[in-house]
Amino acid sequence: MKSSTYHIFFSNLANPLRIKIIEKLKERPMNVSELSTKLKVEQSKISHSLTKLKSCNIVEVSPSGKERIYSLNKKTIIPILELIDNHAKKNCCGCCSECKIK
Repeated sequence: MKSSTYHIFFSNLANPLRIKIIEKLKERPMNVSELSTKLKVEQSKISHSLTKLKSCNIVEVSPSGKERIYSLNKKTIIPILELIDNHAKKNCCGCCSECKIK
């Protein structure tokens, strides 16, 4: 795997709006309208971020009538997020507000 692949993947995770979307989708699958309402962000911004997340298969999309329902990739992303959560709980230094994981 090339370092540019890492850059693309982690750039997606470094974007604050995309992280908020991931956090919401961790709760349950949602459409753009639901995400927009819950995050109080314009639908166009949500859609743009979802396109980026989808390009790396971080999110998956499935049609439901006229809607498109977005969910996290269960095979790879959910396990990665669980690893990150476990790592943070065990190894986070607590030296800054970002590190104060409970």
